[in-house]
Amino acid sequence: MKPAFFQHPSALVESAAIGAGTRIWAFAHVLKGARVGRHCNIGDHCFIEGGARVGDNVTVKNGVALWDGVVVGDNAFVGPFAVFTNDLAPRSPRFPAAARRYQSKGWLSRTVVAEGVSIGANATIRCGLRIGSFAMIAAGAVITRDVPAYALMVGVPARQMGWVCQCGARLAVDDKGKASCPTCRLRYEARGHRLFSRRAPAARITPTKKRRSAPGSTG
Repeated sequence: MKPAFFQHPSALVESAAIGAGTRIWAFAHVLKGARVGRHCNIGDHCFIEGGARVGDNVTVKNGVALWDGVVVGDNAFVGPFAVFTNDLAPRSPRFPAAARRYQSKGWLSRTVVAEGVSIGANATIRCGLRIGSFAMIAAGAVITRDVPAYALMVGVPARQMGWVCQCGARLAVDDKGKASCPTCRLRYEARGHRLFSRRAPAARITPTKKRRSAPGSTG
């Protein structure tokens, strides 16, 4: 049966868990045990190791390696040659003095890239961290600590330079801690060192008075 995803003839896909509508391009390699969601785009020369998890509608640009323990949420963007790891104190498992350490998965350090995150080209993400929803990581940034949702991170090591909307536009937070996106008009509220989306209140529906029926009427 023809698979529900596209695989370039030179791509190697060993996983049975690839979502419908996903496209896997030239020289990419997806190992057995990896999971890739629906409607993803996996660029040339990507490598996805067994144990890695990729959500739906994710774009992974050329030359990215996602290792065991890396979780990428729905709607995320991973720019070309962004770097992930999964071991905070790596040694060669073939080195006799370190072999015992690798007899279990105790060394594995998970990294979570939450929904809607964008990671720029050549950024480096230290393992064991969480990048909050819709955060934006600048090209070349080095992430060494957890990142709040909607944060804009720039530099080496990366520092927060502001906030961004779900749509990617920069946000200006006023002295009352409120922000409104100039592009899509979504509203936000800052509380401490966190930013939260403020959903517009539902339109109030005024009940209509029931009209009294005239005597003998059936309506």
